[in-house]
Amino acid sequence: MDFKRFSLLIATRTILAMLTLIFLTQAVLHEGYHATVLLLAAILVIQFFEIIRFISKTNAELVRFFDAVRHADFSQRFELKSLGTGFDELGSTFTDILKRIQAVRSNQEAELRHIKAVIEHVPVPLLSIDHNGKITLWNNSVRRLFGTNAVTHIDDMAKFNADFPKKLQGILAGERTLVNITIDDMEHKLIISATEIITATHKETLLSMQDIQSELALAQLQAWQDLVSVLTHEIMNSITPVASLAKTAVDLVQDVQEKTQTLSAISEEIPQKLAEELSEELDDVLSAVKTVARRSDGLMQFVTSYRRLTRLPSPNKKTMSVAILFDHVTRLAKQNWQESDIELSCSVMPQALDIHVDPDMIEQILLNLLLNAEHALAKVDRPIEQRTLAPQIMLNAFLNVRGHVVIEVADNGKGIEDENMTQIFVPFFTTKKEGSGVGLALTRQVMLAHNGKVAVRNNNQGGATFSLTF
Repeated sequence: MDFKRFSLLIATRTILAMLTLIFLTQAVLHEGYHATVLLLAAILVIQFFEIIRFISKTNAELVRFFDAVRHADFSQRFELKSLGTGFDELGSTFTDILKRIQAVRSNQEAELRHIKAVIEHVPVPLLSIDHNGKITLWNNSVRRLFGTNAVTHIDDMAKFNADFPKKLQGILAGERTLVNITIDDMEHKLIISATEIITATHKETLLSMQDIQSELALAQLQAWQDLVSVLTHEIMNSITPVASLAKTAVDLVQDVQEKTQTLSAISEEIPQKLAEELSEELDDVLSAVKTVARRSDGLMQFVTSYRRLTRLPSPNKKTMSVAILFDHVTRLAKQNWQESDIELSCSVMPQALDIHVDPDMIEQILLNLLLNAEHALAKVDRPIEQRTLAPQIMLNAFLNVRGHVVIEVADNGKGIEDENMTQIFVPFFTTKKEGSGVGLALTRQVMLAHNGKVAVRNNNQGGATFSLTF
């Protein structure tokens, strides 16, 4: 209907212009109508301009509509009725189309924001790598994983592990691999899964990186606890009657010795030589039985110490000053260093640093680490150029770049053999002749109970450093 009305208006204006043109032609052909010719010529020009303006009104509105759609300007409104073009319903249709496009765009943006919010809060780190090696970090988890380290290209991954870029590029879609990396001096074990994403313009690989360091440590600890529990139970069941019988045998042999000595003293019927031989044999028996009893007691104590690994109570956490904690620990440790020339230094940065822990548990593991450092310094055989250096133990506390509290116990001793680095926190493992292998295993368990980590490294200048990261 609008188009018919528009056509009628155009036809009317065109017919009027043609009639004016005919009258103008007749006036030109007859002499004496100069004023009429001028008037009709002016009217004809006005009519032509009106036709052009009338058509341009609609064209301008069409151009404005398409520009609004192209530039997503949904604030435009089209009221063509006021223009007199006859396209009243067309203007309403244009306005309705823009409103519908705006509604669809708003729904798409809302859905996109929802998807982005879901991705941002996914607990698994997500990143993608395109064919040029460019890396895109997709959520908060992956940004927390890498911290302040700039990661924009695959080559940037080499700072965490020299083989890390190669492993990321080599993983195929659908595969999973385990990678060990170190970020800001904190070790991470990542299970990496790959998915290939192909769009019309490019192809990229989406990687999910799940940190299972804590889960592995807890699973390993639980396995050791189960093993220790079974072993200690079976050993105690077997050794308890042996220890009891050994003590009983010692008492019986001593009783027989006393009776034999008494009998040989009051009776002359027992020859002196026989009495001496009997006494020597009883001494041998007593020595053997005492050895069995002593070793049985030692084994029971050994097993009892391991039971601590399976009966660790839940931490009773309190907020306390690290400086006060160091003061308590150093006072206890120095009591055993009366005859040694060990230099102990403490550092807390910032001085007002606090920590939320179980004080008794943390004091105990710090004392164990200080004792280990003392033993390491006692056995060290320094090179000639370092023999003038005094044995030193450093106790340091600070905040790392991630904002975690870190306590370090360092010494300038010999250090730890490379083959022992991965074994020293395993229960039963010890390098000491009289060690039980409980101390460092217990330290690891206490740190896991505090949601923390314990690590060890050798110092460049000699010695080793144990780090407790909370």
